[in-house]
Amino acid sequence: MLRRDGQQPLSARLLRLVLLPLALTWLAGSLVAAGIAYHFTQRAFDRSLLDDAVLIASNVQLRGDKLELALTLDEVNRVLFDQVERMLFSVRGADGTLVAGRADLPAAGPDLPGARADLAAAAAAAGTGPFRFRDFEHDGLALRSVSLHRDSPMPFDVVVAETTRGRTETLQRLVWYSLVPQGLLLVVLAFWLRRAIRDELHPLAELEAALGRRGANDLAPVQVHHSSREVTALSAALNGLLARLDLSLRSQREFAGNVAHELRTPLAGIRALADYGLAQQDPQAWREQLRKIAASQARASRLVDQLLDLALALEGEAGLQVGEVALDELVRDAVLRFLPRADAAGVDLGARGIDVPAPVHADASMVDGILNNLLDNALRYGGRSDGEASAVTVAVERTPREVVLSVQDNGPGLPGELQAQLVQRGAQGETGQLLGEGAGLGLALVAQYARLMNARMALGAGEDGRGWRCEIRFAPPA
Repeated sequence: MLRRDGQQPLSARLLRLVLLPLALTWLAGSLVAAGIAYHFTQRAFDRSLLDDAVLIASNVQLRGDKLELALTLDEVNRVLFDQVERMLFSVRGADGTLVAGRADLPAAGPDLPGARADLAAAAAAAGTGPFRFRDFEHDGLALRSVSLHRDSPMPFDVVVAETTRGRTETLQRLVWYSLVPQGLLLVVLAFWLRRAIRDELHPLAELEAALGRRGANDLAPVQVHHSSREVTALSAALNGLLARLDLSLRSQREFAGNVAHELRTPLAGIRALADYGLAQQDPQAWREQLRKIAASQARASRLVDQLLDLALALEGEAGLQVGEVALDELVRDAVLRFLPRADAAGVDLGARGIDVPAPVHADASMVDGILNNLLDNALRYGGRSDGEASAVTVAVERTPREVVLSVQDNGPGLPGELQAQLVQRGAQGETGQLLGEGAGLGLALVAQYARLMNARMALGAGEDGRGWRCEIRFAPPA
């Protein structure tokens, strides 16, 4: 039975793959069994035929100078009686003269390839003399004969022949009694295998039906009856794929929501600045509005970049590979990268604890993302307004159980109840007013990166309650 796509069902293919070698094995075994049955059938009948020839030869006597058979015709018929086969015999002297039996029965011929060596050995041990078997046709009958030669009391030969109908029927019965039960067992086994294979493949049919009923947005794990290790592995792999697809779709929806939510305010501000500038006649007002529009566009571009980074971080959760990285080297590179910007802003940017190796279990690109966002936020929002010099310090501290990365400024800081808002998808309103420009997605990215690397993030005030401090606690390499 073929499906509409021209392919056979898996159950039919498995049944064929199992039954074909099984049937070939059964056929080979049947041929071997038939050969063995033929061998032992021929052996049994040949032995009986040789016994008859020995019995007749033992009753040949010498009377005067002539040989004669001591048995009467009735006695010979009783000796050679068989309910199925027709028996013929003859006794001839060395010169070919007929002593008893049928004169038309051929004398001994050439040795047969089927002569039994074991019978020859038994006859030699019993002193019966040499003998030979042959198959021939006589009067339209298929016969098998044995020719026995004796030298005492004077040389003579005994030939006993019988038809082969009984041999053939016996062999046929043995073959049929052997093949028919095996054939029936093979048919029963085929039905049993068919049912067993369908039962084993039933979970796959359930899986196909469950997936066929699902909508495009249904990515929940598929519940499959685990009947074997392979089905368990398949369902686990499929559910893993669905989980990754669900994570990817959630990341895309999150990204779309972030874009719609976060870009509404800067785009509206750019539009308001443009409308105000178009309503003015003074070129100096136009220039001022264009400068503000450029600054708003720069903030919007930065926000888009952060949104993309956040989406990539969410999507890359399934395939993240963490290993041993040198935190001290990454901190040194980041400080050198932000040093020109800090000098231009008049901020004292420094690092502490990077003169000693500090390996951690993390991802280098995500650690770079954490440092970039923390330093950007510190330089952007950590400046002082009281005339005191601004300072930002990046520190690496080692403990027996973890390595702590911290970024601290001496700016105005934030009240404790507003710290949690900074790790959300952009802080606006009161938090944005306190920060001067509104909070973007920098700390949300830092929180996401830390979670992906199994690191812990903590926000709070700096030393002596001044400024603001963010800590990332990494596990050391195993």
